[in-house]
Amino acid sequence: MTELSNILYAVILLVSGLSCAGYLVYFFRQRKDVRQIARVLLLTSGILQTLFLLTRYVLVGHTPITSPFETMVFFAWSTTWAFLTFHWRYSLKNFGTIVSLMIFSLLVVSLFASQQVVSLPPKLQSVWLPVHAGISLFSYGFLSLAFCGGVMYLILERALKRKRFGFLFERLPSLDALDQLNSHCITIGFGLLTAGILTGVLWLKQVYGDYWHGGPKEVWSMVIWFALLFQVHQRYSVGWRGRRAALLVVLTFVVILLTLWGITYLSGGAHGHAI
Repeated sequence: MTELSNILYAVILLVSGLSCAGYLVYFFRQRKDVRQIARVLLLTSGILQTLFLLTRYVLVGHTPITSPFETMVFFAWSTTWAFLTFHWRYSLKNFGTIVSLMIFSLLVVSLFASQQVVSLPPKLQSVWLPVHAGISLFSYGFLSLAFCGGVMYLILERALKRKRFGFLFERLPSLDALDQLNSHCITIGFGLLTAGILTGVLWLKQVYGDYWHGGPKEVWSMVIWFALLFQVHQRYSVGWRGRRAALLVVLTFVVILLTLWGITYLSGGAHGHAI
């Protein structure tokens, strides 16, 4: 099983890299046949990532979301499928290019983490693990799409302000389409993160007998949640749109990455066995 897992991981890196390269070729050359190949490769990568997580589950004996390596792979998986489900309903010009870069980057980051199996203490071997961690990381998948849309929005807005109606203007979606993308993904991501935090609180109660443990992951998760709550409120109640909304999305996602990488890597996974 270990050998199969390693082979799958290597193939995922290869296929994801080829998909990213294909999207980049399409971005610069606008060859639709290349884009179609890149899409098929990304779908293939998503299927292979799913198979890898299943083999990892058999290998470690629990949901593979407890080590830095598993967290990065699961993050890439959630971003891949968030994009594929999003793309099934909506189509944004060249959006796949920046998303494929994000997915491949997450997988490359996982290369630098140890693939060693992390043993969980009995108190953490609970059904709450896949529910809490899975929902939370899947929310990050949609928030990563919002981040990609926010970056594209800021790049396009800057080009328009400088009246550069050339290369980027022709290849990026409209500002309105990108703003709607951010609204859609932030709303879904916020809802999923809320569910992830609530299930984490219930898991905490089961393990420690109280609803708040005061760990760094808990504190920063609440910071991120309030930042997203502010964005959702400002967008739907005040009508916040445009550059401010895009900039806040980007900054929030940077905090998510710093929290995820910093705390996960420093603690060794599973919040340092403190959830």
